[in-house]
Amino acid sequence: MDDRKLEVLRAIVEDYVATQEPVGSKAVAQRHALGVSAATIRNDMAYLEEAGYIHQPHTSAGRIPTDKGYRLFVDRLGKIKPLSTVERRAVHRFLAQALDLDDVVSRTVRLLSQLTHQVAVVQYPSLNRSTVRHLELVALTPTRVMLVMITDTGRVEQRQLELPAELAEDDVLDLRKLINEQLQGKPLTDAPRIIVELAELARPELKASASALARVLLETVVSRADERVAVAGAANLTRHTAYFAGSLRPILEALEEEVVLMQLLGHTADSGALLTVRIGDENEIDDFRETAVVTAGYGPGAVVGHMGVLGPTRMDYPGTIAAVRAVARYVSEILEQNR
Repeated sequence: MDDRKLEVLRAIVEDYVATQEPVGSKAVAQRHALGVSAATIRNDMAYLEEAGYIHQPHTSAGRIPTDKGYRLFVDRLGKIKPLSTVERRAVHRFLAQALDLDDVVSRTVRLLSQLTHQVAVVQYPSLNRSTVRHLELVALTPTRVMLVMITDTGRVEQRQLELPAELAEDDVLDLRKLINEQLQGKPLTDAPRIIVELAELARPELKASASALARVLLETVVSRADERVAVAGAANLTRHTAYFAGSLRPILEALEEEVVLMQLLGHTADSGALLTVRIGDENEIDDFRETAVVTAGYGPGAVVGHMGVLGPTRMDYPGTIAAVRAVARYVSEILEQNR
């Protein structure tokens, strides 16, 4: 395919996204300075249609892109439309005001939805990609304590446990010192091996309490509940009902399942790419085969979680990619500053 045909495809995609109407050769010739006649553009459109990049929704109408056409458009994007200076400042200010990790995630998912006018999904930093910053033990009663684990990504996990015997304040301090000496600064992927040995390292009179503490620590570290996601903007899908062949209900129901959302975001992690765009049938989840999904990883140095947006294939890809990439970068900077 020569450059002119690519320019014709680009013009069709951009005009269709902007106008929501099929695009004809005359409109392309008038709106885009391609330096050729409408007749030449018609010939190029005939080639693009035969190759499966565009199609005619009904007789005498203009053309609209196919999933294959969107894919080529995204792959050949010469530049990503950057956020404006005002938008960048607003994003930075809004995220910088977050009080803790929960607030960062909540603000991020709402911001992505507002910037792109699509459904936004943000994964909390995964415990599997985090390290232990600090462990705290707080005595609630002589036989009950609260365990607080703080990771380098700002994630906080709390558990309460009943001890087999009463502990003095000094005993609680000894247990806290022990677990911090063994786990502080360690990746949570290494934690289970260390935790099972905690009881053997405790003073004889504390072994039973150390064993109870180890069991709760193991539950905290290996629990699948650690993979949490936040969603915002599902109502935005109702603005695009005309671009879905079937009902929106299966998509909306899928968005309520955390396992499905983790699978959706997990494709980015599996590919090893910093940012991915999946269009139509490229989405392996059946309910999302009429959608486009743009996802990116984020984290302080290394990727600890993913975020993205989901919408119809008729999407402003340059603007959406720029928004996801920029927000992921800002969140990474915030996590780095709070390490």
